[in-house]
Amino acid sequence: MNFATVNPATGQRLRRYRPHRPAEVARALRQADSAYQAWRRAPLARRARYLRRVGSVLRRRADECAALITREMGKPLAQSRAEIDKTAQMCDFYARHGARFLAAERPAGAPAGVQVGFEPIGIVLAIMPWNFPFWQVFRAAIPAIMAGNAVLLKHSENVTGCALAIAEVFAAAAAPAERGLFQALLLPTARIPAVIADRRVQGVTLTGSTGAGRRVAALAGAALKKGVFELGGSDPYLVLADADLDLAAEVCAQARLGNAGQSCIAAKRFIVVAAVRRAFEAKFAARLALRRTGDPRDPATDIGPMARRDLRAALHTQVQASVRAGARLVFGGKPLPGPGFYYATTLLTGVRKGMPAYSQELFGPVAAVIPVRDEREAVAVANDSIYGLGAAVFSRDRRRARKVAARLEVGTVFINAQVRSHQAVPFGGIKQSGHGRELGRFGIREFVNVKTIRVA
Repeated sequence: MNFATVNPATGQRLRRYRPHRPAEVARALRQADSAYQAWRRAPLARRARYLRRVGSVLRRRADECAALITREMGKPLAQSRAEIDKTAQMCDFYARHGARFLAAERPAGAPAGVQVGFEPIGIVLAIMPWNFPFWQVFRAAIPAIMAGNAVLLKHSENVTGCALAIAEVFAAAAAPAERGLFQALLLPTARIPAVIADRRVQGVTLTGSTGAGRRVAALAGAALKKGVFELGGSDPYLVLADADLDLAAEVCAQARLGNAGQSCIAAKRFIVVAAVRRAFEAKFAARLALRRTGDPRDPATDIGPMARRDLRAALHTQVQASVRAGARLVFGGKPLPGPGFYYATTLLTGVRKGMPAYSQELFGPVAAVIPVRDEREAVAVANDSIYGLGAAVFSRDRRRARKVAARLEVGTVFINAQVRSHQAVPFGGIKQSGHGRELGRFGIREFVNVKTIRVA
């Protein structure tokens, strides 16, 4: 069956793509392994030069790549361009710092003559999502390649054009000996297990839903392959009694509606103490209502369509079920009429345990306010989740906010700011938000052989 990409702003088909045949996949594996065997011995300075060239090619093609993101998954064009800029900056970051991250070390307290090195492991299969179709691919691939590995990409089918464009960027930057280090595989999900089982594939990284992560982690575990899994999230934003409510309302609105709310680290649960709940809700509602939904190519648009029709339908089911269970619908709560997969910006208040908006990830432009009595209950509600990716705390007392942050069961906490990933900072979660880390020094060391050598 062919893959078809669809413009979510219009609902119209963009293009069909033929999946790779088994012989083509076999050839890609051979090419990747051959490239890896040479690349693993390449000096770190040469690896860095390749990453710089990749970043340079991406910058030259920034406009066309950003337009492609917007066509295939509906992100407003300014956000697509920002994604490309951030991605190119990461290429430069690992080119500049990768050698230091991979430098051999003598552990503290180790006997004389002990050295620990970081060596590549082979081919890494990257299974990537559609919501940040360039950033998340590069976030996995760039550190893996700098570490000396080769990467095969299995991208989401609805951004197949982005997958091929990314492969073209890597190919355009490659010297003859570097060709094959990065390749895109057009594969249906049913053919992923065979790739994971291949002896030349030694690592698997996946960003996606918790359900997909469980299935791929089981395959990787059965084959004893290293895995990094960045999965779902339902990030709580805690608004304490001493919060700057104007700041909190503005940050929370931006954190909820960026990329139409389709982000694992988007703000999803707004946990507000009783003393400021009504005032916060009024300010928050006003900020949400200011965001304009429309054509993602229009510079005035803040919120584009959802990426697929089925995603919009699933979100609407969650909203309706929450309202039936007692949540108050302040505004929104419905698909927008006309072409494309637009959903109205939605505010639910009075959200409580037992409602989908309390316990499930709402992957779209829907904000859920959960009232609590005090700080203690706010922390308990924040931790009452299967997810543990990110969180934010709003308080004028930074010391107090840090104490609250230490009690939250997540991988990242921001204080008085929106949760964001950064190239230098480890990113990842706990519980059913996955395991392993990307970015920074920790990310580049996920797919390496940590080898100890001792000279007596």
